[in-house]
Formats: sequence, structure tokens, C-alpha cells
Amino acid sequence: MAKIIDGKEISANVKAQVKAEAEQLKAQGIEIGLAVVIVGNNPASRVYVNNKKKACEAVGFDSYEYALPEETTQAELLELVEKLNADDKVNGILVQLPLPKHIDENAIINAILPSKDVDAFHPENVGHIMIGDFSFLPCTPAGVMEMLKQTGIDVGGKNCVVIGRSNIVGKPMAMLLLHKNATVTICHSHTKNLAEVCSKADVLVAAVGKADFVTPDMIKEGAVVIDVGMNRRENGKLCGDVDYDACFEKAGYITPVPGGVGPMTIAMLMKNTLTAAKLKNNIK
Repeated sequence: MAKIIDGKEISANVKAQVKAEAEQLKAQGIEIGLAVVIVGNNPASRVYVNNKKKACEAVGFDSYEYALPEETTQAELLELVEKLNADDKVNGILVQLPLPKHIDENAIINAILPSKDVDAFHPENVGHIMIGDFSFLPCTPAGVMEMLKQTGIDVGGKNCVVIGRSNIVGKPMAMLLLHKNATVTICHSHTKNLAEVCSKADVLVAAVGKADFVTPDMIKEGAVVIDVGMNRRENGKLCGDVDYDACFEKAGYITPVPGGVGPMTIAMLMKNTLTAAKLKNNIK
């Protein structure tokens, strides 16, 4: 029977540490600010933005929200990004994805100053992650690594499988595991014998975006199963990429959805924003 890795508890630990450091900086006259930009009225994006605002309040950051209408042009959004790049009160800039189809996401990501790119999506920050010399990490993969660390799971020498190859989760997740000396396999829609490959994993990370995709035959007895997915079943109930109830008996450790990786993503965003403020003020 699996032990549950509680993302709520671990994220609370991370936020408590961030809050303590933010208070120390405040005592030195350093305020920390995060700007979040949302374009259009995607309901899921609105939930995320609200959660980020609450997290800022909890750790003592200033939160600046820019809610723009769906018809905002790419030029107008780029103009706002430039304004935020130049604003000393703003340490971190986050443009909520996805953006409306008429806006080129890469153009917007590339316009954010790397030193304020708290999502770690800018090519410069991606390059630093690749070589292992980074200031910021993408929030979801960083959250997964923090969960493993606080649970006492050492991935060194372990066989780790990541299902999904997105730039936001799959690829950076594989790289962070590799930096911790894991042997890593990335699986995707063209992988042959997917279930067999997954069933050999000591640590399985599912980031595919399909409800209940991972079934018990895909996991090794006693494996660590990390579920990055956030999906809705037909009845509207939230679920992950892993068939949680079916896999619970076979896994050694497992993350629930909700209450697993989700809270960690926002906690690590707070940590990245703190790091940005420290870098700006030359604080190690």
C-alpha cells in the first residue's frame, strides 16, 4: 500500500521558509513584487491567477495583476511586458498561459527579462537548466524535486521514467532528475511498448494530460508515482493522469490529485520570486 506524498504539507513548509526570508528582506527595506498577466477569460487560468495572488499575500509579497481582454493585441501585450521589465517594484513577471491564439507565446516569453522570468521559460534560463547552472527552475518540475527531497527519496542511480515531453514539465523534469544522478527515460506518443517501459521505473512521473492514463500494469511494485496531471472527468471531478485508486495498492509512494503537485507549483513560484529579489539586491 502506497504512502501518500502530501503536496499541501510540503508546499506549506516551502512557503513558510519563503515568508521568513521575505520578512528579513523587508526589515532591510526590500519589498518583493510579482506581476501576473492574464489575457482573456479562461476559467482554469483565472483559478490559477487567484491562487497565485493568495500565495503572494500569504508570504508577504506585493501582487500586481493585469487582467487584459481577449482581444488584446500582441503589440499591446509586448508593451506591457516592457513596462514591467523596467518597473523596479516588480521582481517577477508571469504571463499566464495559454494565451489567445492570435498571440505568439514564444514572442511574449522571449520579451520577459531572464532575471524576472520566474516561470523559467525564457531560452536563456532553459539553457542554464540544461547545463546545471541555474537561478530559476520551472515551477512544476522544481516542485516535484522538492517533494522527493522532503520525502527522503534519493533518485541517484534509480531508473526514472517521465511520460510527456512538454517544454513546461516533461523536458525540464527529465533534466532535473538527471542532475540528481538518475537514469532517465522520456516517453511520449511515439514510444513503443509504453507500459513495459513504465513498469521498469523506480520513479514514474506522469505529465501527459489524460485522465487515468497510468494503470497498475504500467507501474512497478513499490515504485514512486508522481502525478502531474490535472484533468476533469465527465462528472466534473478533478483527477490526475494516474488511476489513483487502482494504483494505490501497488505503488510505494503516490501523489494525490488534487493536493499533490498542484500546491507545489505555486510554492515554487514564490521561491523563484524570492530568488529574483535576492539576485537583484546581490544577496546570496
